[in-house]
Amino acid sequence: METKSHEQLHIFFFPYMAQGHSIPLIDIAKLFASRGVKSTLITTPLNAPLLSKAIQSSKNLGFDIEILVIIFPTEEVGLPPGCEIASMTTTHEMKEKFFKATFLLEPQIEQILDQHRPHCLVADSLFPWATYVAAKFGIPRLIFHGPGFFPLCALLGVKLYEPHWKVSSDSEVFTIPNLPVEIKMKRNQVPMVFEQNANLILSKLLKESRECEERSYGIIVNTFYELEPAFADHYRKVLGRKAWHIGPVSLCNKAAGYETEIRGMETSLDEHECLNWLNTKIHNSVVYICFGSMTNFSDPQLLEIALGLEASGMEFIWVVRREKKEKEEWLPEGFEQRMEGKGLIIRGWAPQVLILEHEAIGGFVSHCGWNSILEGVSCGVPMITWPVSAEQFYNEKLATEILRIGVAVGSQKWASLVDVKKEASVKRDAIEKAVARVMVGDEAEEMRSRARALGEMARRSVEEGGSSFSDLTALIEELRSL
Repeated sequence: METKSHEQLHIFFFPYMAQGHSIPLIDIAKLFASRGVKSTLITTPLNAPLLSKAIQSSKNLGFDIEILVIIFPTEEVGLPPGCEIASMTTTHEMKEKFFKATFLLEPQIEQILDQHRPHCLVADSLFPWATYVAAKFGIPRLIFHGPGFFPLCALLGVKLYEPHWKVSSDSEVFTIPNLPVEIKMKRNQVPMVFEQNANLILSKLLKESRECEERSYGIIVNTFYELEPAFADHYRKVLGRKAWHIGPVSLCNKAAGYETEIRGMETSLDEHECLNWLNTKIHNSVVYICFGSMTNFSDPQLLEIALGLEASGMEFIWVVRREKKEKEEWLPEGFEQRMEGKGLIIRGWAPQVLILEHEAIGGFVSHCGWNSILEGVSCGVPMITWPVSAEQFYNEKLATEILRIGVAVGSQKWASLVDVKKEASVKRDAIEKAVARVMVGDEAEEMRSRARALGEMARRSVEEGGSSFSDLTALIEELRSL
């Protein structure tokens, strides 16, 4: 019989049921599996087929990775059957019920930990209770935080010092305290959980997340040290938190032997058709527009985007959360006919990394979700930043002010994810100007040069001896030593 010291390290990974959270944690589970760790992903019935498809390449390479399915308690909280992905919630009430359901998962997680006895639990930060469950079995709980070190430090600065309540209005500028560089924000750009009238569920989540992070073993961050060194050091040394940077995980998986593959939902357009279209374009001539899986712009705002793109004269790929209809109010009359050959509209999910990697892509209009920021950086593509919610306004500051690889389109206010304002908050002229600044001229070339240099650093970080490769090695060895 094997001694305990020679047992294969077994880690449970528990992603939150939203594409922006689950995709990187699936990649992380695959990355650990490629290093000889037994990886088990926990998910729900509706999400299981998506995860099974995502890990098939790992299984084909002989890596030890599996899925465990638990039941998502839709009935208990009053959600419709099958509502197991955050993007399926269409009202504020449904979103609150979804959050409540995630807290009801605790007994099932406790049961499978008791049954399988893994050596470690890696769970999303939106499951704060997972720290206490892991502690019952004497195993370390690592937190997976979606954002990088810079937004995490900014979020902590706002949590601890509340500078947004020391200004007199929503539009007044304040400086976030205790950061390595000066970052200025406005109160109406601060995440909703910090509002004084935030609902009880969000307030509970914020309070428990803070307590559980302090009691957890540490955090895993999808970033590389060279991207935000001052903030990685600040988080570890000044704030005293244990953290490992192991990203960009999409590049890590390529380095581990996987081909670039579609991650997430099924695409509405065959990836070969998309790449064939891009193959007909010259280098850096196409702008890619995508606002993630949660942002749902109003028809007036989509109309302004269409008119701004047309006025810019640039070729584009535009990902839109709209189904094809005979009459589409959000498109200008005759837009698709005029843009034939010049613009490609993808409705639904898109193979984002495949698109960004293509040499024809010269700019990326993004909502500044961390995955998108990191994928843009990894592919060496400059950005047009359009934050909407969560930590995205912090991420915009990283791209435009610290890294200087982006131009802000002018989004000014934290908005609802259910329906981002009924009117258009960003007009066509601002969109046209921002696209032009990133795509043509000396300023665009300077941003592109900086973005390419960062992309090269990202690639080196995941190679043997690189910063992320080495940090992952150190983490695995530390977990084995426990």
